[in-house]
Amino acid sequence: MKAEEVKQANHQSNESINLENLSVFERTQQVIKQALGKLGYEDEFYELLKEPLRLLTVRIPVRMDDGSVKIFTGYRAQHNDSVGPTKGGIRFHPNVTEEEVKALSMWMSIKCGITNLPYGGGKGGIQCDPREMSFRELERLSRGYVRAISQIVGPTKDIPAPDVFTNSQIMGWMMDEYSRIREFDSPGFITGKPLVLGGSAGRESSTAKGVTICLREAAEVAGIQIEGARVIIQGFGNAGSFLAKFLHDAGAKIVGISDALGALYDPEGLDIEYLLDRRDSFGTVTNLFPPQLTNKELLVQECDILVPAAIENQITEENAAEIKAKILVEAANGPTTLKATEILTEKGVLIVPDVLASAGGVVVSYFEWVQNNQGYYWSEEEVEEKLEKILTASFHNVYDTSRRLKIDMRLSSYIVGLRRMAEASRWRGWV
Repeated sequence: MKAEEVKQANHQSNESINLENLSVFERTQQVIKQALGKLGYEDEFYELLKEPLRLLTVRIPVRMDDGSVKIFTGYRAQHNDSVGPTKGGIRFHPNVTEEEVKALSMWMSIKCGITNLPYGGGKGGIQCDPREMSFRELERLSRGYVRAISQIVGPTKDIPAPDVFTNSQIMGWMMDEYSRIREFDSPGFITGKPLVLGGSAGRESSTAKGVTICLREAAEVAGIQIEGARVIIQGFGNAGSFLAKFLHDAGAKIVGISDALGALYDPEGLDIEYLLDRRDSFGTVTNLFPPQLTNKELLVQECDILVPAAIENQITEENAAEIKAKILVEAANGPTTLKATEILTEKGVLIVPDVLASAGGVVVSYFEWVQNNQGYYWSEEEVEEKLEKILTASFHNVYDTSRRLKIDMRLSSYIVGLRRMAEASRWRGWV
């Protein structure tokens, strides 16, 4: 090998290593830069969009049941509000970090752009483990968080929603606390609420319903019939369990599922109704069976469609070449690294990226906000019909863009998702 070839090979190797070593936040910045370059925008647009416009860090004192006071750290990031108020969930998790919350707010901006919603992206989180807290401790923490961020959120500023380890009860407490602060009922402050407090029909299953729609459209363009298709779902929480039911009802064969403790795989298909009936509130069910596979081992089993619906960085340069699925639908946030995306794309795997596949939640959250603002509520059938229309059109917009520009669907999603935000920022005179 010539010296120049060696140098080039080393450079490519270093570039590969760098790509794999990037954090989720840095990976997001990389794709934003690529997308804005494809759109022909100047560097100042990247400088504007590579970080949230604002990030609030708060410290929340909570009186615990034993009488002690524990201090929790929370965050709220607002990526860009050029199109409209920011929108995004609040997660309760011990591993919440400032960088993660910033990245998630940027993804929310992309989701809202893809689905043509009048929002920018927001995200919040608190470093805590709700599995080790009592009901009343969680209520005090939820209310304390709202008091801490109340000045920068609201129905026309920033609208929170549920995320990891948060639910409709926590949203109900948060809405009540915000209403007390403002001294009037404010259902439009937050989405994902109980129906009786102004929640929307269909909200609980909306993320999984959106994944199902995108998966169905991907299967159609790839020439795969849903009925009889072998599907693996990594993650059996809210999104994963609903998705398993929807696909099972549609005739698909769910051959693998996993939770935090392990994985189950049967090439003949699993008894999904039985598994759904036996899972606990955290989506755990594999502990009821003899040890089978790990989460990582499940990913490389034979299937037609693979759905990572758990956590980030599950498909990397190390295992991408072993993936046997023809379609990869990302129901989780950031499950596939950039290098893995390259490898899978070269193999001909159709990747439906997270910012498109998991957009059903924010779309129905938008519906909830609209219903709160007008005081008129839709049936679940109406909600599902509107969701179907938006996500089908969004999928084909991203897919057609990827074919036209000869790029993967991740980059295509960012191009579609960033365009309105960049245009709005220009019209406002920000850049």
